[in-house]
Parts: sequence; C-alpha cells; structure tokens
Amino acid sequence: MGRILFDTATTFNGFIADTENSLSWLFAAAGGTEPDPDLLPGNATVLVEGSTTYEWVLAESDILAHPEKWRDFHGDRPTFVFTTRDLPAPVGADIRFVRGAVGNVLPEIREAAGDGDIWVVGGGDLAGQFLDIGALDRIALSIAPVALDGGAPLFTRRVESDRLTLVSAEAHGQFARLIYDVTPG
Repeated sequence: MGRILFDTATTFNGFIADTENSLSWLFAAAGGTEPDPDLLPGNATVLVEGSTTYEWVLAESDILAHPEKWRDFHGDRPTFVFTTRDLPAPVGADIRFVRGAVGNVLPEIREAAGDGDIWVVGGGDLAGQFLDIGALDRIALSIAPVALDGGAPLFTRRVESDRLTLVSAEAHGQFARLIYDVTPG
C-alpha cells in the first residue's frame, strides 16, 4: 500500500490560491509554470482533488473544449473529485466524482491506487480531512517567493510540531521545498 501525500505550491504566507481561486501568482513566479519534474510525486497512481481545484483546472486550460489537455498534468491516472454538485468531465478522462466523508471513500481510493501513492492535489481543507482520520502520510510544500493578501489557506487545521518530522528542506530555483512526514494523531 502506497502513501497519501499532500503536495502543493504555496505562498510564503500560506495561501494556495488567491481570492479569485486563481494560481496566477504561482505562474508569475520564476519556475512556477514548469516545476522540476523531480519535485512531483513520481509514484502517484491516483490523484484526489476538491471541486474548486478541479473546476479551476478545467477552466484554466479550457479542458472541456480541449480534453486532450487533461493528460498534460493528470496523465491516465484515476482522479477522485470530492464534490456535492454535478460537474462536467472531459471526454476520455478517468474521473470519479465522490461525495461524503473521506474515510468512507478511502477504501475505493486505495483500491484504485494499488501499490502506488495517492496524491492529494488540493485543496487544503481536503488534505485536512485526510489528516483528521490519520490517513495523511506526507506534506510536501513548494514555497513561492510571493505573499497574498487573502485567498485559500494552505491548511485549515491546527497541526502541532509533534505531528511533523522534517525530512528535507532545499532550494529549487526561487522556491523553497519542504517535506514533512506526518505522524497519525
């Protein structure tokens, strides 16, 4: 069984999207549009997203009109989207819309992942739900040299230092890369 990873970019003051749910701040930073492929979770066989992240991805690249663009980031990996609404899906993409508590859907996600890792792409509240049930194994942050005056917070839970073990801290261009292992609470 693989690990469950929350791997995301963030501003240095802790936002993963601006007040318009946009990542334009990230793409404006040097290296923000083309992250080093070695930074992305290489063993992730399943992705998990909240509906806000999913809808932003669809809109940003006009994926419904150009479904071939879905594979640029997601590849052929199954993507679980937590939502309470009916959402469109690009033709040919393996998207599984799910509702309810993370704990209730986790067995299905793990089955789809096989021995691979599960990458929680976003958002912060969804990653927090994995943490709440003791299922989050690692948090990896690419911290951009950007501060925002509001938006979607990186993490919506209080996490004390006894739950996090620093694995590495490195510079990657203008970004700081921090990786923490998470101890179940």
